[in-house]
Parts: sequence; C-alpha cells; structure tokens
Amino acid sequence: MAKQIIHTDKAPAAVGPYAQAVAAKASRTIYLSGQIGLEPGSGELVSENFEGQVRQAFANMQAVVEAAGGTLADIVKLTLFLTDLGKFASANAIMADVIPQPYPARSTLGVASLPKGAQFEVEAVVVLP
Repeated sequence: MAKQIIHTDKAPAAVGPYAQAVAAKASRTIYLSGQIGLEPGSGELVSENFEGQVRQAFANMQAVVEAAGGTLADIVKLTLFLTDLGKFASANAIMADVIPQPYPARSTLGVASLPKGAQFEVEAVVVLP
C-alpha cells in the first residue's frame, strides 16, 4: 500500500521513529500520531499545568490535521491518554470546547507515564471528504 507522510512545522517534530501522520493513498484516511503539549518551536512542554498541556496537545493535533488537508470536523476517532484519570472531566470539557459536534468516537486510557513527562496525549483518525 502506498502511503504519504504528513509533516508540518506548526506542530512539534516527531521525537522518535514515527511520522506526525500518515495518509493511506488508496483512501482518504489519515492516521495521526499522538500529540502531547509540546510547544512547536522549543520542543518543550508548554507548562506543568494539565489544562495547558491538553489545550496545546489539541492545538498540535489541529495543526497536523490541517497539514493533511482536513479540519477537526473530519476526525472520526480520538484516543486520549491521561496519567491521572482524576482529571478526566477537565480533559472532557476542553475536548468539548475544541472539537465540533457531532463528536467523533473516542477511547480514554489511564497510563503510567507519557513521553517527556507529559500528563496528556491525544491521537486521531481522520477521514477526509
């Protein structure tokens, strides 16, 4: 299967052996790698504040979606990763503020740790019109 690598400088560069997103050329489906709350320019976490990290992670995800030619409305599946499920309500409220309705399918996982000490990560599957 042919694939197209999606990259934008408006989101942090990959910090490992992966792409920001990959498009399956035979379809219009884009698989986004997880985004944490890194500032694109510095590659450092935006803050120690959970809500700040969540907002930056969604902003990074939006930059990659747009680089792929889509919008947040084209997301069909999100996966959220939290190091503290006690902050689920806060992540939920920010997601509801950022992602347009009708909302995509979603899974939320509690994890022991995330790269760079992040508290939140989001990944997405996008289907372009």
